[in-house]
Amino acid sequence: MNVFKPLGPDHGFGEVLYDKKDGVATITINRPHNFNAYSTPALRELARAFEDASWDDSIAVIVYTGSGDRAFCTGGDVKEYAAEYVKKPRNYWKYMGLFRAYIESIMHTGKPVIARINGMAAGGGNESQLACDLAVMAEHAWLGQVGTSVGSVACGGATQWLPIVVGDRRAREMLMMNPKISAKKALEWGLVNAVAPSVKKDGKWVEGPTDAQIKAAGEKKDGYSIDLSALDAKIEEYAKNLKDKFPECLRYTKAQTNQLKEAMWQQTVEHAQDWLTLHFACTEPQEGMNAFAQKRKTDWAGTRAKWTTDASPEYWHGAPVTACPKCNAQNLPSNFRFCGACGHALQPGK
Repeated sequence: MNVFKPLGPDHGFGEVLYDKKDGVATITINRPHNFNAYSTPALRELARAFEDASWDDSIAVIVYTGSGDRAFCTGGDVKEYAAEYVKKPRNYWKYMGLFRAYIESIMHTGKPVIARINGMAAGGGNESQLACDLAVMAEHAWLGQVGTSVGSVACGGATQWLPIVVGDRRAREMLMMNPKISAKKALEWGLVNAVAPSVKKDGKWVEGPTDAQIKAAGEKKDGYSIDLSALDAKIEEYAKNLKDKFPECLRYTKAQTNQLKEAMWQQTVEHAQDWLTLHFACTEPQEGMNAFAQKRKTDWAGTRAKWTTDASPEYWHGAPVTACPKCNAQNLPSNFRFCGACGHALQPGK
């Protein structure tokens, strides 16, 4: 049937690079200007690419990665959230539907998917690599969740799968405290299968690089640099191993091994989609996004202080309970001193 015909090189993707060679499909988020944060169009393209790789019988293995050497993926595009979804939170529900389709396209490919973690994998980026079957990480990269720091909850895979992968206490640490998990710790915790050296000093590998050396390599200072050749060699090793396996046996092994992940995902994700949509209209995500966009620290103290006063934290300018006695405008914010329709003086909260 033509519907299953594999995509050719003219696939028309704009934010995703998609390549097939020697039985390996490589899917790359190509948004390095935004640290490979996925946009709404990118989610559609990613899901389509994984679907195509799943249907293409010439493909044995899928490699998923990001452009450049700074980021694998940093989750959703916060600037897009602020521009598009703050205005219409109900559209965030639709966006979450696209995100679910994207994550499930990774889980349901029927082919082994290797995450090539070429840089930081934060927020939805870590959830994306958790959706994959295997993961190989460059030594300069780090993993982490950021939900509670930016006014959200990491229930797009992290709350569901981290307890399975790293255990309950470590999962809570990542989800509640949002630390950066180094490549070494990620390997110790079982978040990835292998770590490849990626930091060089004057052309020679640096064993166990420090944070300062990793920073210098990222900035290409003092003879330090990032080299992903060892990462690519390990990915090639994994791909070669998987290509030497029976495809139907691999497919069903993946389906069986996914049972715990599927159970936790299906029991929680629809509820998460609705909760995140409702919460998007509240002050927490708006303060988190504004702080990010304005490159400032989040006002944690101010946010918490509202809970101890009558100034409702659910609304920026008070609950919509005030009416104008002059023009009868309804649902004005309770902290407004003047009517937004006619300018008449108001008694706050009346």
